[in-house]
Amino acid sequence: MRKENIRMTKFELELMNVLWRLGAASVREIQEALPEKKRPAYTTVQTIIYRLEEKGAVRRAKKIGNAHVFEPVVTQKSAYRRLVDELLDVFGGSAQPLMSHLVEAGKLSLADVRTLEAELARVERGDESAAANNQPRKSERKDAAGGKG
Repeated sequence: MRKENIRMTKFELELMNVLWRLGAASVREIQEALPEKKRPAYTTVQTIIYRLEEKGAVRRAKKIGNAHVFEPVVTQKSAYRRLVDELLDVFGGSAQPLMSHLVEAGKLSLADVRTLEAELARVERGDESAAANNQPRKSERKDAAGGKG
């Protein structure tokens, strides 16, 4: 299975978030980094890390004494991209219902939308620098100047 296509459960993603934050860690370090209130048993974390290893999401980087140190193979960005793609599939590929829900739930602000507009402009142009500076698209600049876009 390609790294981009690894499906992960919510708990697997929670453990991956710890690894992405720490870079590399033993099972004990991963377990201790979880919130104390709902911290699972060491053996539970160990089982899930081994499962993630079988899936190709993590690998053993080294061994210190009896403890294996694991590191993520899958990037956070690729894991989240997979999750979002799966969610969009539920909506028939359309982002509109999801975006409407985020707005109604107060989870998407006008500032978020403006940031997304700048990102869309960058993608349309293939220009990294303009989006970083929140510059409008060339067509938007023409429109503002009274010309055609």
